[in-house]
Amino acid sequence: MSADQLPVQDLPDFSYAGYKNGSAPLALEVLKSLDVTEFGAIPDDGVDDSRAFLAAFAAAEDSDGPVAVEIPAGRFIVSEILYLQRDNLILRGAGNQKTRLYFPRPLRLLPDPPELAELREYLTEMDKRQREKQNNIDLPFTQYAWAGGYIWARKPGERVKAYLDKYDTPVAAHAQPVAGERGKRWLTVKSAGQLEAGQVINVNWYNRAGRDSPLLKMLYPGVDKIGSHHWAFPSRPLVSQTSRILEIKGNRIELSDPLLHDIEGFTTDITRKPYLQNVGLEDFTIEFPASAYVAHHVEQGFNGIYLTRVYDGWVRNVDIINADSGVLTEEVANLTIRDVTTSGEHKAHYSVAMGDTHNVLVENLHVQNLVIHPLSFNTFSTKSVYTGCTVDQRPILDQHSGANHQNLFDNITMYVELNDQEISERRYSAFKGGGAGYWKPTHGADSTFWNIRLLFSGVPDEKATITLDGVADGPNANIYGVHGNRKVDIDYGPSADIAAVNQAISDQPSLYQLQLSKRRIKSRPTDNASDLSATTDNSVK
Repeated sequence: MSADQLPVQDLPDFSYAGYKNGSAPLALEVLKSLDVTEFGAIPDDGVDDSRAFLAAFAAAEDSDGPVAVEIPAGRFIVSEILYLQRDNLILRGAGNQKTRLYFPRPLRLLPDPPELAELREYLTEMDKRQREKQNNIDLPFTQYAWAGGYIWARKPGERVKAYLDKYDTPVAAHAQPVAGERGKRWLTVKSAGQLEAGQVINVNWYNRAGRDSPLLKMLYPGVDKIGSHHWAFPSRPLVSQTSRILEIKGNRIELSDPLLHDIEGFTTDITRKPYLQNVGLEDFTIEFPASAYVAHHVEQGFNGIYLTRVYDGWVRNVDIINADSGVLTEEVANLTIRDVTTSGEHKAHYSVAMGDTHNVLVENLHVQNLVIHPLSFNTFSTKSVYTGCTVDQRPILDQHSGANHQNLFDNITMYVELNDQEISERRYSAFKGGGAGYWKPTHGADSTFWNIRLLFSGVPDEKATITLDGVADGPNANIYGVHGNRKVDIDYGPSADIAAVNQAISDQPSLYQLQLSKRRIKSRPTDNASDLSATTDNSVK
């Protein structure tokens, strides 16, 4: 199957995902390097190195200009959270086969992080519990099921995630949009007096019209059953796009990436939040001890990396062993997470999770271990991409409700070993929808699947057709090029556009790369165009 035979021109443009919208290499010219051994860390001595690492991070915070904290080859033991909380910072090892960070204890044995106080209160008030009668489990969710990490990027003093409305405070609008078209990078505001070129802004769409609002009809066309959280918090954005202002002409502003939705007909504003910028993690291994698996949502806190409030950053060439969750995110945009491998004996919750992401690119992720949600778009995620990823065990393309939409699973390889029941029924749940009922449906319009390859084992009949079970409530999905070593058919709805089943898209295996290459060969747009930001300077100003 050729990409020319598919409606590529009708799909969202996912090419803006990644560090600086895919326009720049993962690099930062640093003015100063701080080696953790200069602060007392000694590799391979079996002694805890936490104090030395904390001292190195403190020195990095006190340094002027871009700085790197360097970790040489060897095994280092760390038992404290390492907070990255300044711009222009790299945490760099000597290579993922040379530098190993060993974290011997779960986060639950550390003092409770104040940033997660609202989450803890929410879990208690909502009586969030994992109940599995067949396994004699009735246990409270832990705060580390989907939050926290030993390497934690944060903007100090900022709310990590809104859970309880009693903590909501008014947010001042910096501008009021009056016109703008989905897919275009220019929009018109009433006044641009509080805006400047170079600023990172949030373009917000609100649902203040209840369960029958135009915004919900746009997000979930043809869907009647929608969870109450979509209208329970009218002061919070239901959809938010984090972007940089490239240029201002009068009352018109140019964004670094195309608008998610039209402006006219919806309640919108432009606000600003503080973000860390130009933060990179690279070239090391994170290892936890092998530990007993308790239950879903009862994870003890063997979490590797937690990225919150980061705009323009990366993680690359990192191996993560025996984690509850490898990489977790919250309120991040323009990240590239590349060449990460998760492995180990421990059953994990997430490998690299997309939570409240915009334009986040996960590229060449290899999930070797057993993971409940190996690839997952979670609450509020938009225009984010998994591409070139491989899942070795019980692969699932998970969409976790909460107004996630316009995301892409791209050029994914899934190794599927069917169990006896699946062989008998000739069915496999390749597409899953998690999340709480108050955040359903599973996903909004334009979730996209491109060139998904399934390699089945344990199917004795070579002529068998395996039905891939999709989600029942996610509307208007785009599913192209699902194929494998057995014939498949796809049960997905409502209104899914399904084409090229049992055919590889051989000429363009990656939709992301196809769209990126098209954008790169175009000239920089003028006036109302929505093309190349790849040639623009999106650096911090």
